[in-house]
Amino acid sequence: MRTIPLGRSGLTVTDYCLGTMTFGTQTSQDTAHRQLSRAAEAGITFLDTAEMYPVNPISPDTVGLTETIIGNWIAQSAPNRDAYRIATKITGLNEGYVRSGQPITGATLRQAFTASLQRLQTDHIDLYQLHWPNRGHYHFRQNWTYKPARQDRDAMLANLQDVLDTAAELIAEGSLGAIGLSNETAWGTAQWLRLSEERGLPRMASIQNEYSLLYRLHDTDLGELAVNEDITLLAFSPLAVGILTGKYQNGAVPKGSRLDIQEEPSGRTTPRAFAATDAYHALAREHGIDPVHMALAFTVQRPFSVSTIFGATTMAQLDHVIDGLDTVLSPEILAQIDKINHAHPMPF
Repeated sequence: MRTIPLGRSGLTVTDYCLGTMTFGTQTSQDTAHRQLSRAAEAGITFLDTAEMYPVNPISPDTVGLTETIIGNWIAQSAPNRDAYRIATKITGLNEGYVRSGQPITGATLRQAFTASLQRLQTDHIDLYQLHWPNRGHYHFRQNWTYKPARQDRDAMLANLQDVLDTAAELIAEGSLGAIGLSNETAWGTAQWLRLSEERGLPRMASIQNEYSLLYRLHDTDLGELAVNEDITLLAFSPLAVGILTGKYQNGAVPKGSRLDIQEEPSGRTTPRAFAATDAYHALAREHGIDPVHMALAFTVQRPFSVSTIFGATTMAQLDHVIDGLDTVLSPEILAQIDKINHAHPMPF
């Protein structure tokens, strides 16, 4: 398994990361533990979770359950904790299902971080991410109507420093390796970096944003920022919540699938998305490549640093992904992917 630097943090991570957001809902603890062990056997030592997980659905009754499941595995099956990189996230402003909906501040970051340490049964977290910015963002299809809200810039920047001050304390205490972003914008990321540089505070190492054959917003402004500032992309939904597997083509809804549980997964199931998926599947057939393996390989061959987060609800799905993690796409295939992207831009 290839490893890559995590920003400028000094840490390295595998270029594929096991996502865990269904642990505790669609994926039982027993299956989750087998997935964690199977991924480790395959050389995947990077795990991503969040305090709000599991999802599908999100519920106040299950907040933190995924971290607890991972913590139980660490206690039972991972005697060498330092062999793994564990990433988790603090929830931002929300509808009350986590910490009564509080925003991210220095105080709530320490509170949430401490609770995650306890659930994960570990003395340190390698990467702690801000799940989304307090000011809001354009992700999850909000880009179609995005209008930057009126913001109190001074108050916002004071909040950023407050968060970075607390991150510096946690790093000095030895319980935190690096801090990162999620669902952020180029402007927001630049502000975090500017404050870090001006005031000698911890530097954002990564940004966890959606990225796939069907969703390539990171390719432009954020991609340029990532290359020049060494910000590693942690790409989530690389299979577009399963659309790129082809399992939803022609109106199919497999029992127990995300579409079966969640009728409309954040605006992704558009006719354009299914047409683009047909085109990518035809390309995969032409070259004798599994379409899942092609979709994942595309993400880690971008011209910026990427660790791709994939999830699986079953062991069979996990094994299918692992079987193709050594797939490398030729320049010819990558050029054909770009042509398809030109023909099917922004499908959702």
